[in-house]
Amino acid sequence: MSDSAAPSAKSSKPSDMRRASARAARTRARGFAVQALYQVLVGRNPPEDVDSFTRELSGFHKADSVHFDALLHGCAAQAQALDARILPLLDRKMTEISPIEHAVLWIGVYEMQHCIDIPWRVVINECIELAKEFGGTDGHKYVNAVLNGLAPALRPLEVAADKTPQAVSDSD
Repeated sequence: MSDSAAPSAKSSKPSDMRRASARAARTRARGFAVQALYQVLVGRNPPEDVDSFTRELSGFHKADSVHFDALLHGCAAQAQALDARILPLLDRKMTEISPIEHAVLWIGVYEMQHCIDIPWRVVINECIELAKEFGGTDGHKYVNAVLNGLAPALRPLEVAADKTPQAVSDSD
């Protein structure tokens, strides 16, 4: 269910290839956003400075720069509101959360609130992958638990629809 999943062998149409390429670019944008948000959280660097620096990193040209902008500047601008959403689900103080997991949680909450075109399960899966790549040993489990706890409040209709058993066809 990854946003970066490669197209299947059956879907070799140009439109399917473009969608897969767009998903990969969005996944790259998230990776750069985690690194940028880490600099905002730990270094207290202004998002504008971090933005300029990040765009110079190797491979950035393959990232979805519009999505990167939304994540970096959106999360930085809404930091207090994002933390207010996250905090009730934590079992410790926010200051005890790794800055990587903190940044990943910001991305997850931000995408669930503002990127409605991305399914909630994809948001969570992508955040788990970010936590595995950049975070501590079991950080991805923590990210998963918090975002799964937030999903029903942030995407109530989508979560409810996913949890409703599919109707069985009477044609059997």
